[in-house]
Amino acid sequence: MKSPATFWVYVGTYADAGEESILLYELNTGTGELTLVKGFIGGKKPSYMTFDKDRQFLYAINEQENYLGRKSGAVSSFAVDQQTGYLHLLNRVPSQGSLPVYITLGQEEKTVLVANFSSGNIAVLPVLADGRLAETTDLLQHKGEGPDKERQQTPHVHCIMLSPDKRFVFAVDLGTDKVMRYHPDTQQGKLVPTNPAVAFVASAGTGPRHMRFHPNGRFSYLIHELKSIISVLSYDKQQGTFTETQTIATIPESYRAENKCSGIKVSPDGKFLYGSNRGHNSIVAYAINESSGLLTLVEHVPSGGDWPREFALAPTGEFLLVANQKSDTIISFKIDKPTGRLSPTGYQAQVEKPVFLEVVPISGQS
Repeated sequence: MKSPATFWVYVGTYADAGEESILLYELNTGTGELTLVKGFIGGKKPSYMTFDKDRQFLYAINEQENYLGRKSGAVSSFAVDQQTGYLHLLNRVPSQGSLPVYITLGQEEKTVLVANFSSGNIAVLPVLADGRLAETTDLLQHKGEGPDKERQQTPHVHCIMLSPDKRFVFAVDLGTDKVMRYHPDTQQGKLVPTNPAVAFVASAGTGPRHMRFHPNGRFSYLIHELKSIISVLSYDKQQGTFTETQTIATIPESYRAENKCSGIKVSPDGKFLYGSNRGHNSIVAYAINESSGLLTLVEHVPSGGDWPREFALAPTGEFLLVANQKSDTIISFKIDKPTGRLSPTGYQAQVEKPVFLEVVPISGQS
């Protein structure tokens, strides 16, 4: 029997094909200790993953430029053993775009939606009854550019997600400084562009990367990789559009060296927002005004390593785990729930090039 104070942690890495690129850990939520359970050959660079609602299947992108001789990344599907957490590869298909970086399940979990960063397009892949993935049924190409000549010469889709009511699909494009909007057509396995197609236009050159909704569905938070800011957005659920109500820095004003924002998460209780800073090597914490959605800085906490690409919150809201890509560590933090402040637990895991984390309850636990 598993301890009721234990969660599974799935770690995606930048390991090559043929290596154990997805790792399974146990998180002890009494102490924050991480214990390695098993490694799995998950394909090359499984840098973002998502589960179905029952956690029977895991879907991972394989962030690569060439797959089976074509200019494409890949998408892998795995069956999840409910007792052990072990993964079994079901199949792997092309993502129909270069460098996929984000994946989410579509409406009714009948499709997966994939953001291909380098090629600037979105792929829709049907999910079959046994959890395997079928070949792409839709491919939508973004157009445009931004003012940053090094990073924004072409579109770069970095995030794709459903609205809370699942009426819209939003795609965050770092290359064009826009959030694009689509209607999901589940029966046809397609995304239908809306008119107008743009849900939000960010400030030029900010490079929006990831977006998260508040649990109340009234606000969302957009983190910008290129300018180290977060936009607070008021969400019009009828129109599927956003209005910016606040812009707040993710790093101290005195910091002048390189920084690239990465992950963003809202605490399960909706009271706090966290973001990761690569370069400043920190996690920034904000308190959320639950009436207005506006943010107030709580603190910057060192990530305990170099280049914190992604992080994850335990479902209980009591722990935060950070993947420090360049220093090969996952650091465990305890969250003080009344204040949102972080403190290192003293526990860490040594993992080569960790880039993604997902914390899930063990089967049979709430």
